Amino acid sequence: MPSTPTGKAFINTDECKGCGLCVESCPPKCLFLAPELSAYGVHPAQYTGRDCTGCGICFYCCPEPGAIVVYRRVAAVKTATERRQGGSHATAL
Repeated sequence: MPSTPTGKAFINTDECKGCGLCVESCPPKCLFLAPELSAYGVHPAQYTGRDCTGCGICFYCCPEPGAIVVYRRVAAVKTATERRQGGSHATAL
């Protein structure tokens, strides 16, 4: 059951050491090791630009602080009026 993309991963290639832990641990497989070398002579991780669920597993398994930042899209909050009126839900039968 694929999850709806709700996140975005940013990888700092200056901090990434190319260990690949984030690539292996990413559930939707939206990270990969770049084919080109960084200034440090390693293949840094990169985000494909799609399918990120915002789970943050890549962030937590990364041994380099600051190499990966994950943003998660937050669902819109209903206003008090929408909650009283039932929002956009269909009426109960």
